[in-house]
Amino acid sequence: MKKQTEFSDLKRGRGKEIWRLFRRNKPAMIGLVLFLIIVLIAIFADVIIDEEQCYAFSGAPLESPSAAHLFGTDNLGRDLFARLVHGSRYSLSIGIFATILSLAVGAFIGAACGYFGGWLDNIVMRFFDVIASIPGMLLIMVLVMALGQGMQNLIYALMISGVPGYARFVRSTVLNLTDMEYVQCAKSYGTGSFRIILRHVLPNAIGPIIIMLAGSVSGTILAAASYSFMGFGIQQPTPEWGAIISNSRQFMRLAPAYAIIPGMFIVLTAMSINLIGDGLRDALDPRLKD
Repeated sequence: MKKQTEFSDLKRGRGKEIWRLFRRNKPAMIGLVLFLIIVLIAIFADVIIDEEQCYAFSGAPLESPSAAHLFGTDNLGRDLFARLVHGSRYSLSIGIFATILSLAVGAFIGAACGYFGGWLDNIVMRFFDVIASIPGMLLIMVLVMALGQGMQNLIYALMISGVPGYARFVRSTVLNLTDMEYVQCAKSYGTGSFRIILRHVLPNAIGPIIIMLAGSVSGTILAAASYSFMGFGIQQPTPEWGAIISNSRQFMRLAPAYAIIPGMFIVLTAMSINLIGDGLRDALDPRLKD
């Protein structure tokens, strides 16, 4: 019991040290505040503005920003502010859920391959080599066409395309941990392989995984917006940011704000997550700081 208490105190002390180092990074704190604001907008979108305003023809087409319509209106007279606020739910959900699912599947497969090695490692890694030989954009397009358009299928397609990268990354990290003394000690006590992976190997690889996760979320949000822009993701009238920009292409000269404002939402979201990732990198391993 005493050892468990000391271990818990050690983990809390490590957490406080990581938070202290993270707070010292001003760009990372700016990114964290900005990302929290965007998340709060997504959570309280219904409080900010009624979702019906996303679909109601409440103004003249392509109105400029005004008091009545904060960001103006789209080509059908729908309030752009309402569509962007509620669209944050779709863009963030796709980025976060697709990344977490990719991480969960890829981390488990990579940890198993790195820990056991042998024929399992060879078969799985060769299969991922085949997948990696397919251009990522082409792979996702094919998956979306096979599964069908829509938010759920886009998440699945992004997840499948992201699994090999996570599996390779976690595998390389686990290979450096399998010969550590605490793993060999757990084996000598007869601890099962599955338990060793979950309780000893993966927790000690969590730092690099978190850093990679932060960067992947922003990349997935950008990818989701790109595929919606090209017509392979979420379609109108759903107010997803990429779909909004896609719909604004032919009106860019008449109403530049129609394309610029959604683009700024995407850029600010991706930038905030990247800043958080840089801060986590420096906090989890200060030796990596430039």
